[in-house]
Amino acid sequence: MLCKSVHLNLHKSNTKLQNTLSMRKILVIGAGKSTSQLVNYLLNKSAAEDLHITVGDLSLENAQKLINNHDNGTAISLDVFDKTQREQAIKEATIVISMLPARFHIEVAKDCVTFNKSMVTASYISKEMEALDTAVKEKGLVFMNEIGLDPGIDHMSAMQVLDRIRDKGGKVILFESFTGGLVAPESDTNLWNYKFTWNPRNVVLAGQGGAAEFIQEGTYKYIPYQRLFRRTEFLEIEGHGRFEGYANRNSLKYRSIYGLDDIPTLYRGTIRRVGFSRAWQLFVLLGMTDDSYTLQDTETMSYRDYTNLFLPYSPTDSVELKLRHYLKIDQDDLLWDKLLELDLFNPSKKLGLTNATPAQALQRILEDKWTLAPEDKDMIVMYHKFGYELNGTRKQIDATMVNIGEDQVETAMARTVGLPVAMATLRILNGEITTPGVQLPINREVYEPILKELEEYGITFKEYEVDYLGYNPDNVGG
Repeated sequence: MLCKSVHLNLHKSNTKLQNTLSMRKILVIGAGKSTSQLVNYLLNKSAAEDLHITVGDLSLENAQKLINNHDNGTAISLDVFDKTQREQAIKEATIVISMLPARFHIEVAKDCVTFNKSMVTASYISKEMEALDTAVKEKGLVFMNEIGLDPGIDHMSAMQVLDRIRDKGGKVILFESFTGGLVAPESDTNLWNYKFTWNPRNVVLAGQGGAAEFIQEGTYKYIPYQRLFRRTEFLEIEGHGRFEGYANRNSLKYRSIYGLDDIPTLYRGTIRRVGFSRAWQLFVLLGMTDDSYTLQDTETMSYRDYTNLFLPYSPTDSVELKLRHYLKIDQDDLLWDKLLELDLFNPSKKLGLTNATPAQALQRILEDKWTLAPEDKDMIVMYHKFGYELNGTRKQIDATMVNIGEDQVETAMARTVGLPVAMATLRILNGEITTPGVQLPINREVYEPILKELEEYGITFKEYEVDYLGYNPDNVGG
């Protein structure tokens, strides 16, 4: 009886191995916050689509959590800097998804060219990735990038409306696009109306690395980092209230990408709740968001000592008094309550970080207060504004998308980043997306079916025809 049982188990194992060998293999590198719903989607489709999903991560435990003992999934420990390990995993795959931090994609991409594998990422196309375009085209491969949320759903939803306007013979004269990862109203429990829904480091460093560039009514505009969070726009989203938006760094490069070379107004920005940017500006003014140098003794440094680093010396004044005086904050200003809420003046809490930069130390302090609790829900908000001329009349379309997560793991961020990546991967595998090269999802063969399928997951846009106002209806100033 025992022999029969062993034989049966061996037969099952061999059958599973044979099935796995014949399946189409998707390698997902990176098991971070945005990967959960991507992997769930692929596992749910695996039987019908004949897929085997391998998740590779430096942490085997993180990869195993995502696979969750699924028959058509395998978790592996994968160090992307281990050339032998990386090449072996890529060789065995049919297609590769990289969910690594953007700066690590390039080594994966080079291997994908070498071993003739198509590749998908959610990140902006870097210069190094762009340089692979000729080799990728020569091999007939598809390297789909910028297919997450922002960049990703923003591109696809914008191109759908822009193409519709142009198909009717309209000329686009204004395009604005804003996206924000926020906390849902029912989980909004702090004065900042904000919690981390994606990589906290990216939030702390947002806007750095050069001036924000855009064009308004034919005039080029530039906002240096030190003024970025004080030049905001207000946005009203029906049913969800008022928000603010600050400019992204890279608006102008989308003119040629979107076919809007002659457009008078183009602006892309990030959404926050009203009041966030004014408060964040305090950190910028103090120098707390600087990531260019390391501080001394941060392992034992208290939050209070950290705050005091950026203030003038005084033999008599307290840290609180110095900061209020330095930043000209009245004691009854809500800004002051926001700073108190973060425990910035706590002498007991320690940073516990070795050789931290100011930005890393600030991130540590913010993670105390802004990390999603297990039952917390996040919220994605996207807003597009299209101004156009048709038959001598100026018109405007506003399009909005709001999506709310389930909890700390099944977040709206993971859903809106992961699902488009998974959907694009499957369509490349199935020969529905065939245009070769390093690209982003602005072609109809990509955006039409993916936006349609996203609607099944509650990711939908509402469109409103409104009066065209532009920025400067009287053509005064500039």
